[in-house]
Formats: sequence, structure tokens, C-alpha cells
Amino acid sequence: MDNTIQVSDLTQGYGRTTVLRDINLTLTPGTILALIGPSGAGKTTLVATIMGMLKPRQGTVTVLNTAVPNRPLLARIGYMAQTDALYDSLTGAENLQFFGTMQGLRRAAMPERIKYAAGVVNLQPDLKKPVQDYSGGMKRRLSLAIALLADPAVLILDEPTVGIDPELRQQIWHELHALAASGKTILLTTHVMEDAEQADTIMMIRNGEAIAQGTPAQLTAQYHVATVEAAFLQAGRDQDAHRRND
Repeated sequence: MDNTIQVSDLTQGYGRTTVLRDINLTLTPGTILALIGPSGAGKTTLVATIMGMLKPRQGTVTVLNTAVPNRPLLARIGYMAQTDALYDSLTGAENLQFFGTMQGLRRAAMPERIKYAAGVVNLQPDLKKPVQDYSGGMKRRLSLAIALLADPAVLILDEPTVGIDPELRQQIWHELHALAASGKTILLTTHVMEDAEQADTIMMIRNGEAIAQGTPAQLTAQYHVATVEAAFLQAGRDQDAHRRND
């Protein structure tokens, strides 16, 4: 089975600042990976590099067997950014239509894909409203719908459930698991430990380093704890102790 996302010995940074060190990551079709870690740990930088927004400083990154950066590759990736990039003066439906066109979605397929994507995030009743009248949570839901529009092979979601109520979060996870079961590869960043526990595999990032990686069950067993959150805290203490001893 070909790897969908392959990150090998990645070091990344801005100017003289190193943000990520020696990151290795392999994702196969049908896998959901959650990146967890505190703000500033390097999660968004890793996502930006996988997307091809940043050229790897050292190491290699390939997506769908293509080295990044590669502009045509972006058409095969559904991306939800941490900050909503929407047109406030347009309605929800008009935003979906605009971004669907930008993603190369055929006109004939557009109505059905918009209906599907809006349905996943419970936005169908609000599609005729201008986005300037949307709440923050509604904007997040619209951003997720846009990422789902073109039926991409890879979904990259940066904090997808921020501002979303627990019932809808459960519905979204039901759909994400269904998409993974159909062969999609999903990578998401999150601060929500309940989200991390829904993933097939977790990478914990702290101070620019991957401090632990595995399934939720593997991580809780490795650190002899009951929750993923406790595993992350213990992995962080282990990292601090290792640095003090160096």
C-alpha cells in the first residue's frame, strides 16, 4: 500500500529560528492522525509544510507520491485552515459555490456536493444567509464544508472543532470515520483531547519535537495512564527530564 503522506527527517523553521526538528511521519490511506500539542509547538508549521506552503528546510515531504511544494497537488487536498478565510458579503451557498469552482468541481456535480457538505455540518438551513451574519462556530462549520466539497483524497484540518457544540462534533466525527473507511487520509490538529482519542493514531508535538506517537491505546499503555491527556503530560515531563540530563 502506498503511503499517502510521508515526512522524513524534517527540520523546519523561519529565518534563524528552528520550529521543528527531526519529524518523521507516515500515513496510509484510510488513516486518521491527530497532531496534539500546546500553542507554538509546531503543529501548524508541520501542516503548512505538508500542504507545500513552506519548503522543507531539511528532509523530505511527499503527499500522494508527490514531493512538496507542488501547486497541482493542492487540488487533491481538502484544507481547513485555523483561521476562517471566507467572503463575508457572500452567502454560505455562494461561498461554497465559489470555492467549489476554485477546486475544479464540475458545474453538474456542484449542487449535490454542496448539499452533502452542508449536511455534514448542519448548515443547510443557513446557506442563504450572508456569512457576515454567521457566528464563529457557523464559520468553522462552513470552512469544514468547503474542505469536503471536492471529495479530496487527503483532508488536512487545522483545529476543526473549535467553537462547535458536542452534538455536532459527534456528527462530524461520524462522517470523518466514514470518510476514512472509504480510503480517505485525514490529518488534523487539535487541542481537544476527546478529538485526539477518536483518531487512529496520535503524534504529540512539544517544543518542536515529536515526543510520542502511536494509537490512543498504545500511548496510555506506554505511560501507564488512563487518558491521552495524562499520556501527553507524562511525555512532556519525560522530555524536560531528558533535556536537563543532556
